Amino acid sequence: MDRIGIRQLRSEVAAQVRRASAGERIVITVDGRPVAQLGPLEPTDAKLTLEDLAARGQLLLARRSDRPPPEFSMPLWAGTRIDQLVREVRGR
Repeated sequence: MDRIGIRQLRSEVAAQVRRASAGERIVITVDGRPVAQLGPLEPTDAKLTLEDLAARGQLLLARRSDRPPPEFSMPLWAGTRIDQLVREVRGR
């Protein structure tokens, strides 16, 4: 991965974008600190699984998968105010 400063990027934008479209990844620095990355787009038609996203660090998988999802149902009566229902759900 190549590093370039923001000033150099400003003067060579077209050339750097061509490099990125060719598959290179370029780290952009400001005052010597990396702040951004220029690179090729990820394929949009690829279907990522939860495991793929977890491997990238973009989500955390559930620790336990053997529990069924909780069931929640509450009968609603016509004419009941929402604040009363909320109090009932919260147990107040």
